[in-house]
Amino acid sequence: MAAIDSSRSKPPAKHLYLVDGSAYIFRAFHALPPMTRPDGTPVGAVLGFTNMLLKLIDKALSDKAADYLAVIFDAAATSFRNEIYSDYKAQRPDVPDELKPQFPLVREATRALGLPSIELAEYEADDIIASYACKAAAQGIAVTIVSSDKDLMQMVGAGADGVTIEMYERMKKKP
Repeated sequence: MAAIDSSRSKPPAKHLYLVDGSAYIFRAFHALPPMTRPDGTPVGAVLGFTNMLLKLIDKALSDKAADYLAVIFDAAATSFRNEIYSDYKAQRPDVPDELKPQFPLVREATRALGLPSIELAEYEADDIIASYACKAAAQGIAVTIVSSDKDLMQMVGAGADGVTIEMYERMKKKP
């Protein structure tokens, strides 16, 4: 019986998880009852966000699925689209006052976990996620987009050289 020549076999593809941090914040905010620190600062979304992120990390590590993971955020309430179309998302309700002080705390928690916290002025998280997904797939890195944003569904499929881009909706636990 001949031995398998491991030098000729293709190494397993690297895998990148791109987490829609902005969607996670809102989901966490609406999922938990209001909580505050002793100084009165709301922190319920921070707790929910951190718990969801830790569960995702545990899953990715136990499945040996992720080589890289980054959390992507919206930089601000407006983007370049507002300049093009002034009514862009005009019907969307304002961010609740209790959530606003939690945005910097969530970014701080992300960095405390040793994860990249990525945002770019005038761009939404889904724009950045799509750019990173395309770039990674072109370099042969498989991508899992973790988001409930249906706009990102257009990214799902095979990238260059058959590298896959998939979407994982954490709450439904479905690719």
